[in-house]
Amino acid sequence: MKRICLFCLLAVLLIGNAAWSQDTSSSTEKAVAALEQQWLKSQETNNPDLVAPLIADKFTNTDPEGKVTSKSEMLTTAKATKYTSVDYEDLKVTVFGDTAIAIGTFKAKGTDGTGKPMDVRERFTDTWVKMPNGKWQCVASQGTAVKEM
Repeated sequence: MKRICLFCLLAVLLIGNAAWSQDTSSSTEKAVAALEQQWLKSQETNNPDLVAPLIADKFTNTDPEGKVTSKSEMLTTAKATKYTSVDYEDLKVTVFGDTAIAIGTFKAKGTDGTGKPMDVRERFTDTWVKMPNGKWQCVASQGTAVKEM
């Protein structure tokens, strides 16, 4: 009888833990997706100050041409870039413990940091990490131009 009770208790704990883990993962996915939307809002409003706190100090960005930049370089470019339209398609977030990967398609029109007109469609991968203070920050971003076929 004790074994049956112990087995039932163990089963309840395992099922409860799995359900809690799914709920936590789902809420984290939503939280990171909201941070991605804040990043999009910063581009939409041409306001890099909205994205600056979301970016880790040791952030690394790899642009579609393969150029690697730091947080400060990325923010400098963001200040010089003027968007007339921006949007995400197919945004998906997957959580792995204290790390989340956001992927999607970024579409934008406007002028780039050098003043040239731009009309871009890029697939992006953003890597988010839950920092010791409990806040999520993007530590790496990579974009790849989508070529129309």
